[in-house]
Amino acid sequence: MNSNKIKKGLGRGLSSLIGETKTEIKTNKLTLSEIVPNKYQPRKHFDKESLDDLTNSIKERGVIQPIIVRTSNTESSKYEIIAGERRWLAARKAGLHEIPVVISEVSDLKSLEFAIVENVQRHDLNPLEEAQGYKRLIDEFSYNQEKVSKFIGKSRSYITNSLRLLNLPAEVLKYIEEQKLSSGHAKILVGLDNAVFIARKIIEKKLSVRQTENFVKLFKKKKIVFNKSLDPNINNLQKSISDKIGLNVLIKNNKKNKGTITFSYHDIDQLNKIIDVIKSNY
Repeated sequence: MNSNKIKKGLGRGLSSLIGETKTEIKTNKLTLSEIVPNKYQPRKHFDKESLDDLTNSIKERGVIQPIIVRTSNTESSKYEIIAGERRWLAARKAGLHEIPVVISEVSDLKSLEFAIVENVQRHDLNPLEEAQGYKRLIDEFSYNQEKVSKFIGKSRSYITNSLRLLNLPAEVLKYIEEQKLSSGHAKILVGLDNAVFIARKIIEKKLSVRQTENFVKLFKKKKIVFNKSLDPNINNLQKSISDKIGLNVLIKNNKKNKGTITFSYHDIDQLNKIIDVIKSNY
């Protein structure tokens, strides 16, 4: 593929991408055992309910749209899926012996492009899978963000923000993979020191993206500081309470175990948060 002639992939669609290949395209049928998954497939998770629905449809009507394959360059006498892995999986579940295919001999780069375009067009990728697909174009095929932007048909800022998700902690990435966090939630968490804590709260409290934005603002008002000279037990208690409510907490305790506990707030939103916490627990 001529890297200087990248067009907007999503604007063209898969049929246009197929038409760019210089080799002859053949339509055929292959046994399911002759086919292997695409090693460049960005999609790692397939919704079980959706896959079951497709399986039932295939049992009734067969596979209407052929999948696209190429000769495998790693497994002899096998064909690697370029686009249509979900149909292939459903056909196996439906008990089919063979499946209609379009055989198109394309490069590794083109294979990855096919897979990304198909999935992005159908909104089949979770935010992490999408970002990983773009990163492979950059790392393995010398794309830059501008070239990815033009090919996918998305803005440069969209690609940049997508790639930034990969910098999130592993635990947060796992939540995205499991679809416990949306792309909107994930974008808010990028760059936060307490991203894991916030992510857990989003899931626990079932916060919307807007609620998450407001929740994060509470942490940005003032950095929570702990007095290292305090009794370690008191310091740990302060930290535990602060982690729960996201505000500065000061505990003063004398030798007779009498004292005060102070919650610091800096605007009406933080005051309301303290009141809400007290009301919900007492």
